[in-house]
Formats: sequence, structure tokens, C-alpha cells
Amino acid sequence: MSETRLSFKEMCARFEVTPRTLRYYEYIELLHPEREGRSRFYSARDCARMKLILRGRKYGFPLENIRQWLDLYDEEGSAAQMQSWVENADTQLAELREQRDQIDETIAELQALRDRTAASLAAYDESTEAVQDIVED
Repeated sequence: MSETRLSFKEMCARFEVTPRTLRYYEYIELLHPEREGRSRFYSARDCARMKLILRGRKYGFPLENIRQWLDLYDEEGSAAQMQSWVENADTQLAELREQRDQIDETIAELQALRDRTAASLAAYDESTEAVQDIVED
């Protein structure tokens, strides 16, 4: 089976990332393209890693955690990588739930403040109208 390679431009297009992002992922050793002169070519392995990188970013994982998790496959194999994934996912789920709780609390506080301000505004408008009625009489 021949391995297909993607050029730098094709890789950016396939994964809808900017050239700057792709270069950065290479710089921090998340991806390891082959080089031919000034050209870079990405293997099927790089494509698989890119899918996992983007999935990890979607779920809020720091790039360093993603790099360590990807490297674990090469160092210790699939079982260790999957176990690490489960542990990292549990940690991230707890953090996301905490963030959601904080957001819910902030929404409730903002809604209450908005409602109080709207009520004050309505009372202000009523008192202003009453004063104008007295002045006009």
C-alpha cells in the first residue's frame, strides 16, 4: 500500500488551518513532515495526528498535553495512550463542568442585575411622567 503525502498547502486546506498554525505544530513537535528542499510533505501518520490534535483542541486540552499524549503511543503503545486519554478526559470533563457552573452563576447574577435595573428604569420613567403631569397642570 503506497502512502499518500500531502503538501503544506494541501494539509492546510484539508484541516482548515492557517499556515502559521501548521508551522507552529511542527515547531512544537506535534507534526514531523518530510522535507525535500524547502517543501514539506505530510504522511498519513501526520494526518492522523492532526485529526487528534484538532479534536484535543476542540475539547480544550493544552497543546503540551496533546503532544505528550501523542508521544505516549510511540513510547508505550496503544493501551498506555488510551489509559492516559481516559485520565485526561476525566480531568477535562471536571474542569468543563466547573466552568459551566461558573457561567450559569454569572448568567443568573447578570439576569438579576438586569431585571433590577429595568425595574428601576420603569420606576424612574413613571416618576418622571408624574412630575411632568404636575408641571403641565
